[in-house]
Amino acid sequence: MKEHTDVRRTRADYSFPQLRPQSRQGVFDSLIPEIKKAVAAENYVSPTPIQEECIPHLLLGRDLLGCAQTGTGKTAAFVLPLLQRFALTPRKLRRGTPRALILAPTRELAAQIGESIKTYGRFLSISNAVIFGGVKQFHQVKALNRGVDILVATPGRLLDLVEQGFVHLNEVEVFILDEGDRMLDMGFIPDIKRVLNFVPEERQTLFFSATMPPNMQALSKTMVKDPVRVNIEPDKPAVERISQKVLFVGKKDKDALLVSLLRDSEVNKVLIFTQMKHAANRVAKKLYSAGIHGAAIHGNKSQFARTRALDGFKKNRFRVLVATDVAARGLDVDDITHVINYDLPVEAVTYIHRIGRTARAGADGNAISFCCAEDRAYLREIERLLGRPVPAEKEHAYHCDAAFRSRQPAPKAFGRDGRPGRKDRRVNGNFNRNRSGKSNNNGR
Repeated sequence: MKEHTDVRRTRADYSFPQLRPQSRQGVFDSLIPEIKKAVAAENYVSPTPIQEECIPHLLLGRDLLGCAQTGTGKTAAFVLPLLQRFALTPRKLRRGTPRALILAPTRELAAQIGESIKTYGRFLSISNAVIFGGVKQFHQVKALNRGVDILVATPGRLLDLVEQGFVHLNEVEVFILDEGDRMLDMGFIPDIKRVLNFVPEERQTLFFSATMPPNMQALSKTMVKDPVRVNIEPDKPAVERISQKVLFVGKKDKDALLVSLLRDSEVNKVLIFTQMKHAANRVAKKLYSAGIHGAAIHGNKSQFARTRALDGFKKNRFRVLVATDVAARGLDVDDITHVINYDLPVEAVTYIHRIGRTARAGADGNAISFCCAEDRAYLREIERLLGRPVPAEKEHAYHCDAAFRSRQPAPKAFGRDGRPGRKDRRVNGNFNRNRSGKSNNNGR
């Protein structure tokens, strides 16, 4: 399919008269009344640090390179200025031709960004749509055909619909890439480069990533021009409000330890992480047999099942959600009281992403990690990243001294399917494609 390269608008075509506020409260004061009303309805009084740093520059139309951990209020930092820009420069809706494109790595994150746009734009006449894989495209195409200002998408489904002629990106004025490091982890970088061929060169670009390794820096340089750089403690995670502890336990006793913890009424709303999909299913079944209502989400679940599970968790129909890292990335539920690492993550930085699911919106939170002898090396890497030991609690019925004293090296590297020793299914940085040419990890 022919790629769009023409530029319909340049930055000079727009005027952004807002000046940089001089106080934290002034950041919200610079918003138009309709957006301020929506922000007030969510009981937000003052901006978070990333909102304070980003919003003034984005209101002025600057490109931005943001490095911030999850749970810092990043979504509002880019959604609020985007809504204001389009409210001040309205345009007639055009079939399948968005003014803004937001790329997200997972279905859940894309859906949550879409919800944020609806929440903050409730008093504006700005249209948005969310498209991702794992579901039939009929309703997504129908929404695109009605016309859309803001399109939120996962890379695989977006490219599918571009190739089918349902999406045209030649009039994108604002391009936002969220969770860049997770895009890299999931093999989406080639897809992102393809998307860049369809959007105009003259645009406002926002690039967000929790970490900024050299390959992320190299990608960002191809996207942003003279960017404002916002760095919210990327190397020292903001975990001050999270009470962390590690419980050493034998592998066979993990289930019993988990059930005993969940008997405590103060462990109120809990997100449990496992390394593998089948483990998430098994843990959820084990808890159900113990009378603890919960659900599991992972990449093998249908989109309907994942949406139903997440909605039930948010609305307190059950208190426990068991998840793998891919499914839970970007999950935004304000009142999670505890994160439990049933399995320690292979990569230390993933620990930060996991525990960042609690202590959101100014609340305190708790993170409890199980560590068996086989995982001791993972704990050492986590503590090296944190710069301090995770406090150990030995006074529990299932304490394993062998795990506490273990000096075992880390297990062999995990394959992309989560099984030790299996080869990665990616080829040249991307996931294998099926015979139809569509990615097998379309939005996960």
